[in-house]
Amino acid sequence: MTSQAAEGPESVVASRRSKITPEREREFFDAVLEQIRECGYESVTMEGVASSTRCSKSTLYRQWKNKPQFVAAALRARGRVRFAGIDTGSLAEDLRRAARAAGDWSGKDTKLLQALGSAVTQDEELAQALREALVHPEIAALQEILDRGVARGEVAADHPALEFIPAMMFGVLRVRPVLSGQYADAGYLLRFVEATVLPALGLT
Repeated sequence: MTSQAAEGPESVVASRRSKITPEREREFFDAVLEQIRECGYESVTMEGVASSTRCSKSTLYRQWKNKPQFVAAALRARGRVRFAGIDTGSLAEDLRRAARAAGDWSGKDTKLLQALGSAVTQDEELAQALREALVHPEIAALQEILDRGVARGEVAADHPALEFIPAMMFGVLRVRPVLSGQYADAGYLLRFVEATVLPALGLT
């Protein structure tokens, strides 16, 4: 009996998967997300990613069974939370910094959201991965900013506008490309916060 047979099929699969280093996995993930941004979800194939990263198709298929699983894994692997760590001691200044931070990444992430398009409405795993990667962590970090402002007494806990601040911040990121063909950069978002978000909360 060979050593692989003795180990059993699950051990063999685990062994094969372990050959992909974290650095190589990140290369695969970066490649598929960039191709989605440039070509759209429907145009991206496992074969295309394999070619661009100089690996075999079987390498990708052993690790991820199909394209939706591959893309979902790539989305979940994103560890960056742009609003995390913003804490100046002032709610107004925190929101200004959040605007600048959002502007710095809005092009790439908004483009990714647009490129995924209808795919996320047809595949719940993909939709959930998108929410987990791009939406929920940022909303949680933004909510922490708002909660600290409430705790400091800068805005009342029952202020009616608090509920809508995440929708305002994320909504403008999504809608500006539709309205003007331009992404909401840091300057635009800062002006948006100054003109709408701060006045809505009674801040200056």
